[in-house]
Amino acid sequence: MSGFEPRDPDWEQRVRASIARQAFMTMLGAEIAHLAPGAVDLALPFRRELTQQHGFFHAGTTTTLADSAAGYAALSLYPKGTGVLTTEFKLNLLNPGKGERLIARGRVIKPGRTLTICRGDVYGIEGERETHVATGLFSMICLEGLDD
Repeated sequence: MSGFEPRDPDWEQRVRASIARQAFMTMLGAEIAHLAPGAVDLALPFRRELTQQHGFFHAGTTTTLADSAAGYAALSLYPKGTGVLTTEFKLNLLNPGKGERLIARGRVIKPGRTLTICRGDVYGIEGERETHVATGLFSMICLEGLDD
């Protein structure tokens, strides 16, 4: 349990609908693995098209997944009639992205009326083994009139 209270009673439907409309996530093949107020996990199966020259998940793929998981964690706490955009992030790549899939765990650290601070951790999954691939800190802005 995250301990956060969403400001929209229909937060889960709104987050799911927004993810479904995001063409880039669909193109990558990302899927929701977990949803809770202030917490969103996105999973991405391995595909050769998502790799760099050494066969690891590309850093752009890893970064995109972390950013989206963090953004949707923030959106889960925003009021109806608002949307989310990333304003700043810092990501550290810790290990090569490899495995059957990546999972990005977005978590709200500090919610705010305008800016919400989140973390995004990405893991490479191989069987039961998880390898920490990346960790990032994200600032998300809540924008009125941009209904996600």
